[in-house]
Amino acid sequence: MKILPIRNEKDYQNALNRLEEIFDAKKGTEDGDELEILSILIDKYENEQFPIGMPDPIEAIKFRMEQMGMKQKDLAEVVGFKSRVSEILNKKRKLTLDMIRKLNTTLHIPTEVLIQDY
Repeated sequence: MKILPIRNEKDYQNALNRLEEIFDAKKGTEDGDELEILSILIDKYENEQFPIGMPDPIEAIKFRMEQMGMKQKDLAEVVGFKSRVSEILNKKRKLTLDMIRKLNTTLHIPTEVLIQDY
């Protein structure tokens, strides 16, 4: 087992190829240990090279509503009037701190997402 740091695209591709070769390795074996270490290195490289930003707060609300089968009237019970929900979803009204707290509790959307500027 010879594991090297992933410093560039070539190293990354080599690591992915090796990972594919040993993907079914049993835990506790030499290949299993290599698989675990390679996975960590690949994950670190991908997080550094291909960062994923946080979603837009309103898009996160819409997505979560869809996942939960909620309608605008259901969200009105959380943030207030139906007209207010429409303004929020159309980005004509900003979320208040109280709304953010309620959305976090009800829809389980992280506050870090909801407090972003939009």
